[in-house]
Amino acid sequence: MDLKEIQDPAFLKTYSTKQLEELAEEIREFLIDTLSKTGGHLGPNLGVVELTLALHKAFNSPDDKFIWDVGHQSYVHKILTGRTNQFDTLKKHKGLSGFPKRLESEHDVWETGHSSTSLSAAMGMAIARDLKGEKSYIVPIIGDGALTGGMALEALNHIGHEKKNIIVILNDNEMSIAPNVGAVHNILGRLRSANKYNWFKDEMEYLLKKIPAVGGRLAQTAERIKDGMKSFVVPGMFFEELGFTYYGPVDGHNFDSLFENLKYAKKTEGPVIIHVLTKKGKGYHPAEADKIGTWHGVGPYKIESGESIKKRANGPAWSKVVSDALAKIARTNNKVVAITPAMTVGSKLEDFKKEFPDRLFDVGIAEQHATTLAGGLATQDMKPFLSIYSTFLQRGYDQVVHDVCRQNLNVIFGIDRAGLVGADGETHQGVFDISFLRHVPNMVLMMPKDENECQHMVYTAVQYDQGPIALRYPRGNAAGVPTDEEMKEIPIGTWEVLKEGKDTVILTFGTTIDMALEASRILEQSDLSVRVVNARFIKPLDEAMLKTILHEEIPILTIEEHVLQGGFGSAVLEFIQEAGKMNTKIARMGIPDQFIEHGSVSELWNEIDLTTENAIRKITEMIPNKQRA
Repeated sequence: MDLKEIQDPAFLKTYSTKQLEELAEEIREFLIDTLSKTGGHLGPNLGVVELTLALHKAFNSPDDKFIWDVGHQSYVHKILTGRTNQFDTLKKHKGLSGFPKRLESEHDVWETGHSSTSLSAAMGMAIARDLKGEKSYIVPIIGDGALTGGMALEALNHIGHEKKNIIVILNDNEMSIAPNVGAVHNILGRLRSANKYNWFKDEMEYLLKKIPAVGGRLAQTAERIKDGMKSFVVPGMFFEELGFTYYGPVDGHNFDSLFENLKYAKKTEGPVIIHVLTKKGKGYHPAEADKIGTWHGVGPYKIESGESIKKRANGPAWSKVVSDALAKIARTNNKVVAITPAMTVGSKLEDFKKEFPDRLFDVGIAEQHATTLAGGLATQDMKPFLSIYSTFLQRGYDQVVHDVCRQNLNVIFGIDRAGLVGADGETHQGVFDISFLRHVPNMVLMMPKDENECQHMVYTAVQYDQGPIALRYPRGNAAGVPTDEEMKEIPIGTWEVLKEGKDTVILTFGTTIDMALEASRILEQSDLSVRVVNARFIKPLDEAMLKTILHEEIPILTIEEHVLQGGFGSAVLEFIQEAGKMNTKIARMGIPDQFIEHGSVSELWNEIDLTTENAIRKITEMIPNKQRA
């Protein structure tokens, strides 16, 4: 069929298994072809084609609620709910989101992007349903990787206690972005290899009642017999002990098996978990063969070979610069250890892991644990480096404050993907970390201008022994500048002047330095002399340099790829107020008070006016009466 003609999933109600299998193949072909041009989360979506079709046939969306944990596996759901004709805009500016989006469709009842939120949201919806006296199915779909998140385990505990009618689909493909780790992963491994236990209760009760004379008495003990049998069939009874009825493991690519288990789940009282086994990347060999997460999320690629189509980068990936510098230091400093919350691949720590297998700790999707783990290591005179995306550090915020900064522990935070990340949109933009870290006592916060300064900052962080220190670095690739053979310490809280000027000064750092330098060069043509300062330490500020600038009484422009509220510009404003220099002319550029949607970084900069032209405009507005020679 023409997938673009699909407007509503109701048509699936009349489809036979054979028709569903044919439709599944069409959807796979469409995804492989379309994502080869746009990029996107290919592996997760190829793995859930049959599962998504089965869910939409068995339930009635949007009356029944599908809640996609993380949400990167929702493409098939989008196809079935009338959005196929938008896929050429996937993850593009003003185009189709790569995650569930409530404004896109009534079938998207919950927005995601971070993991482990679906079960809590499902519980909220189930409570609301029951209080309002409504009848509907609540169906969260969560992966085995997301199940390791503490929030998911908290929700399992609550759901099991309250006995709410919720059908949890556990999509088990043994991977999140990279292969999963941990005790929960091992429990699921034992379940995968166990014999199937689906419907013993109903069948046993039926059979026992058929036995003459004693049937009724035996039927009364069916529950006890069922539980005894299950103790042999399901190792550990992990989910049963939490209060769930467990069905599975189920072949997630077999429609008959899926429908059989969904049927039993729908008539079971209380919370249910259907343990579905799927193959990530199914139907496309390069993605199926992927063992390290390369095909989790991809850019454009050649369908025939799977070869990535990339623009040639000038320099190495920022994550690689950091991990290589850390490895170099670790060779002579055995106190250095690295921690990652399931992002070994994303943070380019594979080589560190190979060289130091006993000093790299992948804790799974557990950012809170990762943060406090780093704190515990620091109390024992180790040098923990927590490599974590800015947007995921938000999830460990209390641990940063309570466990690390309050105790003034020597933890290094490698804040990856700081700033706008582009196509993944609102949930992944790393634009809040300055605000939520700057005000916490004992924290040092810095960001490099290039890869050479970056390696020196990694070294500086390891040498620093006065408390926590955070190094921000962006997504993408560095500029390709030469790097020094020997790494050196950068004095904490010192800035550097990149270009002299006497009429005004731009204070900026990291990704917006080139913008500032370009604005300065253009303004020179109008005989305006603009100083550009690499304000590489966001906290502490270079107070000596700021006092000099305030003494000169020249206007100040701050530029940051971060929200303005509570950001670097706010810190400069606070300093000016405390110095009693409120007559100082100052303007700020940054991200306004709004969530930034998906699109290329350059498009997003233009949309929020984070541009060279705006920098020039703000400077000329501050000094309109200057006499030009």
